[in-house]
Amino acid sequence: MESPREDGIFEEVAQYTRAYPKRIFGLAAVDLHNPVEAVKDPEYYVRVEGVVGLRVVPWLWNLPPTDPHYWPLFVKCIELDVPFLTQVGHTAPACRSEVGRPIPYIDTIALKFPDLKIIMGHIGYPWAAETTVVAWKHKNVYIDTSALSPKYYAPEFITFASTTGKDKVVLGTNFPQLGWKDCVDKVNSHLVGTKGGFRESVVRGFMGGSALRVLKLPETHMEGPRSSL
Repeated sequence: MESPREDGIFEEVAQYTRAYPKRIFGLAAVDLHNPVEAVKDPEYYVRVEGVVGLRVVPWLWNLPPTDPHYWPLFVKCIELDVPFLTQVGHTAPACRSEVGRPIPYIDTIALKFPDLKIIMGHIGYPWAAETTVVAWKHKNVYIDTSALSPKYYAPEFITFASTTGKDKVVLGTNFPQLGWKDCVDKVNSHLVGTKGGFRESVVRGFMGGSALRVLKLPETHMEGPRSSL
C-alpha cells in the first residue's frame, strides 16, 4: 500500500513514531475539503504507519462534526477500530468556536454512529458541562484534557472524573504547549488527595489506563513520566 501523500505532511509525525515505535504513537489528520482522498488516508496511516486514531478539529475547516464531509471518515474509523479525536469548546485562533460545541454536534454524531469511539479534546470550556453530559450519555465518548493545565480543570470535569466518568477521562497536554512531566506533577500536587480533587481510584485510569484501552496501546506503556519537558 502506497502513501496517499507526497507533500510530507505526515513525515514530521512519522520520524518520531518510526524512531520510537514502542514509545510514541501517532494520530492521522486529513484534508476535509477533499473528502474523496481524505477517506483513503486513514487506511494507509493505520495499516502501514500504525497510527492509533484520526484527529480533525472543526474550527480549522469551519465545519461542525455533523457535516456530511465527516461521515465517510466516521465509517472508516469504525471499520479500522480507531477513535475519532476532535476539539470541543472555544478556540484561540480567530476562527468560529461554535463548531466545536458538544451539544448538539458530538451528541448528534454519537447517536448516528454509536460504534464510533470519540475523544473530545480540551474539556470544552465554556461548555464543560455539555462535554461531561455527552461523555456520560454515550458509551463510546471520552474526554481528554489537552491544552489545559490541571490547576485549571473545570469543576464539572473534576466531579465527572471522580464519579460516573472515571473510565471516560484521559490526560492530555497538547505538547509542546504544556510539558508532559509538568502536567503529571500538577495532577499529583493539585488533584490527588486534595479537597475538590480526584479520588484515588480515578488516577490510574486518568493517567493512562483509559488511553490504553480506547487507543489500544500495549499495557507495557503504563509507566511513570521520564521526560523533563
